[in-house]
Amino acid sequence: MGSSEHHHALPLHPAMSLGSRPWMRQWLLAAGIYNLLWGAAVILAPDAPLRLFGVEPLVGTGRAIWQCLGMVIGVYGVGYLAASLNPVRHWPIVLVGFLGKIFGPIGFVWCASRGEIDWRFGLTIPTNDLLWWIPFAMILRAAWADARNSGGRAAAAPSLGTALHVARDQYGRSLASMSDDSPVLLVALRHFGCTFCRETLAQLAAERAQLESQGIRLAVLHSASAADAAPSLARAGLSDVSAFADHQHTLAGALGIGRGSFMALLGPRNFLRAVPALLAGHGIGYPVGDPLQMPGAFMVHRGRVISHHHHAFAGEQVDFRTFASKAGLASVALPAHT
Repeated sequence: MGSSEHHHALPLHPAMSLGSRPWMRQWLLAAGIYNLLWGAAVILAPDAPLRLFGVEPLVGTGRAIWQCLGMVIGVYGVGYLAASLNPVRHWPIVLVGFLGKIFGPIGFVWCASRGEIDWRFGLTIPTNDLLWWIPFAMILRAAWADARNSGGRAAAAPSLGTALHVARDQYGRSLASMSDDSPVLLVALRHFGCTFCRETLAQLAAERAQLESQGIRLAVLHSASAADAAPSLARAGLSDVSAFADHQHTLAGALGIGRGSFMALLGPRNFLRAVPALLAGHGIGYPVGDPLQMPGAFMVHRGRVISHHHHAFAGEQVDFRTFASKAGLASVALPAHT
């Protein structure tokens, strides 16, 4: 975790950041051209690709859906061409494409196993999806490294005691003063578009009554503005819960919360956890807050952190009731913020 980070003085190329490399641009150009050609073929000559794989031509609604899919693929091509101008800077486009190339084959296998689609359509997966996994993943990894080494954090995190007194919720109360009255379970979120963040909010809403019956006050820490966070908290039924807006990462830095590594944010464990979270209806949305920040949980009492948990990966689940019940009464040393 880095408490002091600096902006690079000059880019290597007017259209590329320091993290971008020529091979990234070449792969995205290739992906853009491939998608445009494939999409155009499906729209203008929908039967041709099907005959190539020995599939009977589609008719009616099936044909229309096939052509709509071609349109979507072509639109992705436009996005890849735009991202090729600066692959690292335009990493969200690459991320959307990467997720599509992962969940697309998963959806195909699901539908084909249920007899809803011909298995021969899977012959398109190697070139449409698998071919791009490694280069897209490497571009995203470079973007994460670039972001971790660039600005976005305060020059130096204050002491934990100071941060607990300075941090104020939407009602103007400091975290330290709240913890004088009763123990506070402070849950640090990533960003409000994150599937796991939405899952956590739903979990907190479900466990809130039991936590409060044990004399534990619930609070959340996020990196968005109070106004931007309000709709997500309201949807979860937590609009009256103390929320600490920390877009400068002051409190997060003091608590030892840093930005996640590529594996912590996009590693395989997150994809395994994402499937049940998405099936449960938690969804995914536009990042509201810092998408690189890691989550965590902290028990704060009488101005001290008496227990803490820093997530090993973004999708890690925490049983908050068990975590709260195991909190000790002595201060626990937090990881140094270096």
